[in-house]
Amino acid sequence: MSRHDFTGTVVGRLAALADHTRKDGLAPDLRKDVARRVLDLLGNSLAAHSQPSAAAVIGVATGWGGNEDATAIGTGRRFPAATAALVNGTLAHSMDSDDTHLPSVLHPSASVIPAALAVAEATGASGAALLDAAGVGIEITVRLGMGGYDEALGNSEFFERGQHATSICGAIGSAAAAAMLYGLDAEGIADAMGIAASFGAGLLEANRTGGSVKRTHCGWAAHSGITAAELARHGLTGPPTVIEGRFGFLHAFCGDRADAAKVVEGLGEQWELPGIFFKPYPCNHFTHAGIDAARELRDRGVRPEDIVGIELGVPAPVLRTIAEPAESKAKPESGYHAAFSGPFTVARALLGGSGLGVGHHDFTDAMAKDPETLRLAGLVRCHADERSSEIYPHQFPAVLRVNTRDGEWHEARVEFNRGGPRNPLSDDELAEKFRLNVGGRRTSEDTGQVAALALGLGDALDVAELMAAVRD
Repeated sequence: MSRHDFTGTVVGRLAALADHTRKDGLAPDLRKDVARRVLDLLGNSLAAHSQPSAAAVIGVATGWGGNEDATAIGTGRRFPAATAALVNGTLAHSMDSDDTHLPSVLHPSASVIPAALAVAEATGASGAALLDAAGVGIEITVRLGMGGYDEALGNSEFFERGQHATSICGAIGSAAAAAMLYGLDAEGIADAMGIAASFGAGLLEANRTGGSVKRTHCGWAAHSGITAAELARHGLTGPPTVIEGRFGFLHAFCGDRADAAKVVEGLGEQWELPGIFFKPYPCNHFTHAGIDAARELRDRGVRPEDIVGIELGVPAPVLRTIAEPAESKAKPESGYHAAFSGPFTVARALLGGSGLGVGHHDFTDAMAKDPETLRLAGLVRCHADERSSEIYPHQFPAVLRVNTRDGEWHEARVEFNRGGPRNPLSDDELAEKFRLNVGGRRTSEDTGQVAALALGLGDALDVAELMAAVRD
């Protein structure tokens, strides 16, 4: 039993929301929203099995062994809940196709849903209980991210300091979800989050200069969240002012720019959850508007072979991620790094791409060496666009200008990202994304069954049935 009084503290208020939701459930529309995110995550995870990050983490998990409590998606294996969450969170984030909250720029589902799935399967929870826990965990994750967002700066202080807020905040959201499914009360949920606040980690340098470690960040956050909840079950406690304290979470990571009030503003009344953007393309979200602009120009009849110059205007803060260093963005070292390149993604979209616009086939190591793609990518000059900077980070807009051999300039501006509330993906489009993600490894009957099971989770479905459908 906790020795602390959490009344009125930030973590106490978050835990109260979690406890209330555990008992009374989410509203039906919020449950449906989370079910869509579960389907999206399963497809993103199944698509990642060819990646080195998948082999590395599955190899480590297999060496650890342990109780066979929860499914590692697509592996045919079961592991302890925290280990399964490590594998599944890594898979979910490996293809850079996971959802994004704005303006915090977090990918919340990739850590929280793997944690919730693992504990729900291990405990025999219903689909409704899974959705309730995952929904609250996602909400907590993005609200913590907003506590580190500086309106005047127009960017996240986490990102300004090179920290991966997705995994840092995701560890706490995952802990809340896991604690709910373990049946902990408000104090236990608060303790789990307080413990997890010491476990979150992640640096963003790999986005700039290479390395695949970022793919494991959401897996480690999910693993940490479950571990924290298990420790809370066994009596470990967290500090009551873990979020807002002088040596607490926000001050430690974001310093004086942090604003704890944003974390609980409108809590339980105004949900961030339904406004989180789905990704139609498996690449960094900052690149998506440029892709859509390139698709528009192609649809207007601009031919790649006629292009002699390309200008890509984006919000100033995203240049460091998708445009710098310019040499490596124009000629990425691998397919994975190509997914973080504005020049490369624009080039692939101008050449026709695949999937829903561009797809996994556009980000293979072989495609990263494709001569025509590299020719076009080498023509791209990235710059800060004033209008895009004004809109960012509530959208990730872009303007694309292409010069052709006849001396004409062709321009397309995209201000509302596809997959967001202003330009949403339908259930059918999400199901199509799932089909493309599994890439012929499953029959259309199998993909339809998984989609139906995921979207029907709110009907008290046993989570084990869904996980059995994606085990192999």
